[in-house]
Amino acid sequence: MKENPLSSLPGIPFLLAMLLLAAAGIWLLITGIGPDANAAGPASIGSVFSGIGMAVLAGFSLTGLYMVQPNQAAVLSLFGKYVGTVKHDGLRWNNPFYAKKKISLRVRNFESGKLKVNELDGSPIEIAAVIVWQVQDSAEAVYNVDDYESFVHIQSESALRTMATSYPYDQHEDGQIALRSHATEVSQHLRDELAERLADAGVQVIDARISHLAYAPEIAQAMLQRQQANAIIAARTRIVAGAVGMVEMALAELQKNGVVQLDEERKAAMVSNLLVVLCGERSTQPIVNTGSLY
Repeated sequence: MKENPLSSLPGIPFLLAMLLLAAAGIWLLITGIGPDANAAGPASIGSVFSGIGMAVLAGFSLTGLYMVQPNQAAVLSLFGKYVGTVKHDGLRWNNPFYAKKKISLRVRNFESGKLKVNELDGSPIEIAAVIVWQVQDSAEAVYNVDDYESFVHIQSESALRTMATSYPYDQHEDGQIALRSHATEVSQHLRDELAERLADAGVQVIDARISHLAYAPEIAQAMLQRQQANAIIAARTRIVAGAVGMVEMALAELQKNGVVQLDEERKAAMVSNLLVVLCGERSTQPIVNTGSLY
């Protein structure tokens, strides 16, 4: 069911008109039952009934007044049938027989609870997200689901679980999308998942971002050690690669400038010493040779 815009009358002018009608009805009623009522005869009886009718009509018509706040919509139905939606704010008037249900169109947000799920590699993690949403189609929000606010909360948790199982926690290879390192891509996936689930409820997802992400407590320490080991390996790999390049450059410069002629055994010794100096964690203690190289 799609939203159908419905026109309405301004409430203040209608209110003034009904007050005048009620005042006229009361005046006729007073005139009909006044001291000169017996002399007037049937005319006074007509005034009484006319006054009563005008007052009742004015009172019944006033029940059609309702207030619409800014960024709010009034969904109107007649005996269970959807008639239309009024979005003009202020005091409005429609048929008194219309049932009216107010729906907020303001932007709302909430933070989901911390969910415990298994990521793509099977490791248990804790994840939560902040969802920013807004009712876009008031008719769908009222008639397509029983409680659209509860529907948004439940479907958001379901979409978050589905998204979390699609990616690993950490990136294990180049080009792989991970929960911790690719926040933009993960948020877009979550928004798309939510938009698909909430479309039938007339709800638009404005933004969805992860607010909490961590390994589950039972494996947090082990995962921390693995992360530290990966960092150490990566650092050592870069250090060794840099040291090998520096040794190659040193040997090439010595040979190019003819500073010293080294045989293969001395080259191997020199390479070993340079690698120890460049790759060692602690400062080395040099040994000064004052004699012959050989």
